[in-house]
Amino acid sequence: MPKAPEAEPDWELVRKRNFVERLKHEKGGLAVIDDLPAMIATGYEAVPEEDMVRLQWYGLYHDKPKLGYFMMRVKIPGGVLTPRALRTLGDLAQRYGRGHGELTTRQNVQLHWLEMARLPEVLATLAAAGLTTAGACGDNVRNVTGCPVAGLDRDELFDCRALLREAAEFFLEHREYSDLPRKHKITISACAHQCNAPEMHCIALLGTLRDGQPGFAVKVGGGLSTWPRLADDLGVFVPAAEAVAVLRAILDVWRLDRRYRLSRARARLKFMVDDLGAARFRQRVEERLGRPLADGAAPAPPAEELDHGGIHPQRQPGLAYAGFPVYLGLMNGEQMQRLADLAAEISADGRRGEEVEIRLTRRQNFILANLPAERVPEVVERVAAIGFPLAAGAGSLRRLAIACTGNPFCNFTVAETKGRLRQIVEHLERAFGAEGAAALGELRLNLDGCPHACAHHWIGDIGLQGTTLRERGPGGERLQGYDLFLGGGLARGAAIGRPVLRRVPGDVVHLAIERLCRAWLDGREPGERIQQFFTRHRDEQLIESAGVPAEVLAR
Repeated sequence: MPKAPEAEPDWELVRKRNFVERLKHEKGGLAVIDDLPAMIATGYEAVPEEDMVRLQWYGLYHDKPKLGYFMMRVKIPGGVLTPRALRTLGDLAQRYGRGHGELTTRQNVQLHWLEMARLPEVLATLAAAGLTTAGACGDNVRNVTGCPVAGLDRDELFDCRALLREAAEFFLEHREYSDLPRKHKITISACAHQCNAPEMHCIALLGTLRDGQPGFAVKVGGGLSTWPRLADDLGVFVPAAEAVAVLRAILDVWRLDRRYRLSRARARLKFMVDDLGAARFRQRVEERLGRPLADGAAPAPPAEELDHGGIHPQRQPGLAYAGFPVYLGLMNGEQMQRLADLAAEISADGRRGEEVEIRLTRRQNFILANLPAERVPEVVERVAAIGFPLAAGAGSLRRLAIACTGNPFCNFTVAETKGRLRQIVEHLERAFGAEGAAALGELRLNLDGCPHACAHHWIGDIGLQGTTLRERGPGGERLQGYDLFLGGGLARGAAIGRPVLRRVPGDVVHLAIERLCRAWLDGREPGERIQQFFTRHRDEQLIESAGVPAEVLAR
């Protein structure tokens, strides 16, 4: 992709070339909330498209096929929910969203089927529970993510929850950061396992200690979508007290350079970092700060990814946390209500002095935190009755498989997502049996319905991106297919998956994945993970292992 122009364009050219920049100049995204009553009064059909775009600043997108219903994304900084907050979400899903709810890869909760006339009441109800959708979409700092067991895990370097909340509040309260060139993703964590995927964020603060002082290394320029890139180490150490100032300086360097507003396709921080290189980008940040940053290096990545599933003792004596799989990330309103009531009931016990919290993870699962250790067996049994059996994660397939929203809600998807992933997972469970599923270990299947990569297909062991076949169905309809990306991953083996198989028909993709898994199990070297196996083999070898005939791939 070409670099940014040498000369910085003026605003007139930016707004001529970029529709969204012109739209924001006429009226800021967050200002649209003042017009909501008038929109409701005039009716959905009369709302101009510009205001439909601005509603994204409040986490609202058209549900497919744009007939008056909305998806609403609720921000959960660091993924931490109180029982009251979760019950509020469940109540709203039941009352206004046909019961539908889903967990996302950025520790958000999404509701669907919301009508415009209900939005003021929904937003007010969320605010009363301490929740917001402001900045959940649009050209904002999106939900600030972190480790879901921050403050709990015994291996954590230090607790940075207060800093995460401070950063989230700062960038929401200061309106200049709701007019960014495009979306911006920040993660902050001192997790020893780097479970929050610092490699794929615009900015990642990685906790580290220097002479006993808590602080952060900084990675910049990560991102996926249509042009995936792993983040660079900025080579600095930032004391915790200075972290928000450094975050602000990084954002300012990017947002004030109009070259990265000229084209929406290049309006992400990763392009600026790639154009300048980490060293020159650091110079610009230091110029913005007015001082040099201390040298430092990011901590070494862990051996492999971790999702904090299962039962673990907390650093607080007598307490434990338990990570439960949420199959396909789907949690309906009634399940939210029942889970919230269970957490509230245990909190009311009062013997340990800690409220039970629901923590959301990057792989669309949840953790119950601050459980009295003696009640864990009871909690596991009761959560299973709600629909989230801990045993379902024993083989890891259901716990680690993630898919984007896709059909029937997303207007970008071109292929089935959650339903197709269900078919693949359940086929693998049948094909390999309990013993074979255990042998698959921590297999990560990531499935997206379009190139936007909301489910991170670039960094799955096996990533799938929906596409369409060249041939048509008997009625002239488009047939669904999937491109398969192999060898992606995070942690010590961080890599962007490479596209190996193109346009695998949807009706055979589960068979291709089964054969790839069998090829690994049969041909792996001692201790070799599937990502390493894919990396060791040429594309031609893997295509042959997948067993999809060339004439089928040409469909």
